[in-house]
Amino acid sequence: MKLGISVTDLDPEHLDELAALCLTARDEAALGAHICVADQAGLRQQLCTYAELPGTRIFVAYLDGSIVGFSLTRDIMPGQFLTNSMLYVELIYVDEGARRRGVGHQLMSKIAQTAHDNGAHDIYALPLPGSRGMQRFYARLGFAPAAAHRVVTTQALLRHLATETKRPRRGVTPIEDIIARRRRARSETHSGPLDLRAFQATYTSSQPIAVVPPQRHPRNID
Repeated sequence: MKLGISVTDLDPEHLDELAALCLTARDEAALGAHICVADQAGLRQQLCTYAELPGTRIFVAYLDGSIVGFSLTRDIMPGQFLTNSMLYVELIYVDEGARRRGVGHQLMSKIAQTAHDNGAHDIYALPLPGSRGMQRFYARLGFAPAAAHRVVTTQALLRHLATETKRPRRGVTPIEDIIARRRRARSETHSGPLDLRAFQATYTSSQPIAVVPPQRHPRNID
């Protein structure tokens, strides 16, 4: 597990802190007003209700002791239409200041391991409305479109998570890094890999100004 990050079940003592983070997620979502209430006390009560529903889990991610992410999941058992059990991710969110540090992967790893332990064949997820970042996150982990949701098999998600963990994390994409380096190179020198501007300035100032006499054309003597 990444140093400084831990993912556990929600502790009732941290309900207020989680409700505050839910408000942040609500404000970020394009349709946040249609997802949950706008006051912390009301959100706290909704979280308590959700936590008591059969098959639901609330995982929270801590970074250096503070809650920076959470997920809401639900176990869906076989019934009249469903032949295999599955795990449904209703929401996964990471605070903006804690992104690109592995928090989302740790939450998803906890979800995938829970699905595996409970024999869930598939994992369905519902991204926050209008969240392109979450859509890319799910796609990178192998989730395929499924109506308004995304779906991946539990085994495929475990494989993707193992691969993603081995990749070095960077704050920018490779193409952004290349563009930034080219811009720095252009600002540092205009004469190619070797900066000759200082030499050119010294050479020019040390040379006398040459006066070129006008050219005299011979007269036509024909």
